[in-house]
Amino acid sequence: MPYGLDIWGDDNFFISDGKVNINTKSSPSLLEITEEVRKKGIRGPLLLRFPHLVVKQIDKLYAHFNRAIRENSYTGSFNAVFPLKVNHYPQLVDTIVDYGRKYGYGLEAGSKAELVIAMAKTPIGSPITVNGFKDLEMVTLGFIAAQIGHDITLTIEGLGELESIIEVASSCKMKIPNIGIRIRLHSSGSGAWAKSAGVDAKFGLTATELLEAIELLRKHSMLDRFTMLHFHIGSQMEEITPLKKALREAGNIYAELKMMGTDNLRSINIGGGLAIEYAQHASMRLRNYSIDEFTNDVVFLLREIMDAKSVEHPDIFTESGRFIAASHAVLIAPVLELFSHDYQEHSLKFKSVNPPLIEELRDLNRLLNTKNSIEYLHDALDHMESLFTLFDLGYIDLQDRSNAEILVHQIIKKSLYLSQNNPTPELEKLQERLQERYLVNSSFFQSIPDYWGLGQHFPVMPLDRLDLPAIRAASLWDITCDSDGEIQFQPNAPLYLHDIDLDKEEYFLAFFNVGAYQETLGMNHNLFTHPNVCTVTIDDSGFEIVQTDESENILSILKNTGYDDSEILNRLKNNLLESPFTTEKEKNDTLQKLELYLHQNGYLRTTN
Repeated sequence: MPYGLDIWGDDNFFISDGKVNINTKSSPSLLEITEEVRKKGIRGPLLLRFPHLVVKQIDKLYAHFNRAIRENSYTGSFNAVFPLKVNHYPQLVDTIVDYGRKYGYGLEAGSKAELVIAMAKTPIGSPITVNGFKDLEMVTLGFIAAQIGHDITLTIEGLGELESIIEVASSCKMKIPNIGIRIRLHSSGSGAWAKSAGVDAKFGLTATELLEAIELLRKHSMLDRFTMLHFHIGSQMEEITPLKKALREAGNIYAELKMMGTDNLRSINIGGGLAIEYAQHASMRLRNYSIDEFTNDVVFLLREIMDAKSVEHPDIFTESGRFIAASHAVLIAPVLELFSHDYQEHSLKFKSVNPPLIEELRDLNRLLNTKNSIEYLHDALDHMESLFTLFDLGYIDLQDRSNAEILVHQIIKKSLYLSQNNPTPELEKLQERLQERYLVNSSFFQSIPDYWGLGQHFPVMPLDRLDLPAIRAASLWDITCDSDGEIQFQPNAPLYLHDIDLDKEEYFLAFFNVGAYQETLGMNHNLFTHPNVCTVTIDDSGFEIVQTDESENILSILKNTGYDDSEILNRLKNNLLESPFTTEKEKNDTLQKLELYLHQNGYLRTTN
């Protein structure tokens, strides 16, 4: 399918009449939704949220684990929490909490602020887990959550944190939260986040420290609060084998602890890592397993270990946030410019008498057809080199050079179009060499920072024209003043887009699977902030934009950066008032423009 939709799309989208449509109920197109948003005067990049895709992933996660539990006669239960670090924005969190209530789906926090969100949003009875480094204040917040009635587990990352729990417990009479212990496995993960596990991992207790922790809990009569064993081998696990190895190691540790008398230990938390597919090309697939295989392996291996050691099957917890959140958000970015845009035939300005090679190029362009396209293309490229040499020697002028560039560009485009059904290695190399640069109204640092920071690719495709040939090898440039704001063309994973005249029509690109981590990691490089965000619900009769959060205006950006926005506005106004204007009307008009621009968002507002 075009742009690898069958590889990464998970049946969330389909193509109809050349447009990308959402595969649910009335099936509106992304272009329809984008145009509806733009009717409100909203310009710049747009992040569309689709809550139904969150619901789909929650259902899928629970359905597959519960199926595996039934098929393997497993006696423990399945439980899950959503890690807020993946995406902490309320539009997503509220959907997760509201829909997940029926499953008892909880939240995971890794900081004080995230813990406050979890305490406020998690329904009483649904689990809260707390990971990451903790001080006395954060531990105390955990005690407060337990006192409120939350089913909260503080996961110990080091012995010092256990000592903090003991200290808080001895200094107050609040209910002691459940205690989990994260173990530092010898097994490591796979992919970009493999360092989350292994002997050099940042978090977790060694076997020696684990035994010390058990003795410390027993000494302070708190062993009954130890209820969960936790491990995590990294986000976006690309291969299943490291997980199976980690499960065997962690499962045996769990069984050994149970046989040592940790009677209230009843859960094993396998962390996150359930991968989604980002690749658009079959040869670049990132994961080698399905969710069926993942859930079957987890349940089967834990049952096998526990049965061998006559240990009751533990409840299984997961913290798979990427799997839940990634697909629900789509970034829409308008294309502002094609950098060969000036190579249009209407820009040709011929003289009454042109150099012979220019006239030959005119003939090649006029007579080009399917049979002669390759031959004429070779001739055109030879003529271009000769004309550049003549220009360097001073035999032709700048207008002649411009005409040569435009004519050759037109011949190349026509040759690629005519030869699309019979591509040759030579044409493919030519496409790579003559890439088109598409300038998109977005900041990659803000909206897809993992591309810049980790080299992670995201599926990208145009919203329409998908029934037309896309023959332009494409590199994408964002609008930041930084050369790293570029998604380069890759021959092993090529992106081809359409040749369009932006003076006559608009062209939008969609970046998919951006709902996990990208918003929370996005940086305000060049003071480009969060894009416009719309939450979209879809029913059998159409769609509704139920919430719109516009990108920050320029004054708000400056204020949040630490500037006094009122002082800046007043200074600019005073400077304008003191400047010489021809008329009072001109002065007032300029002041109105200034106020208008400062209260718009910082993205570009040309025709797009």
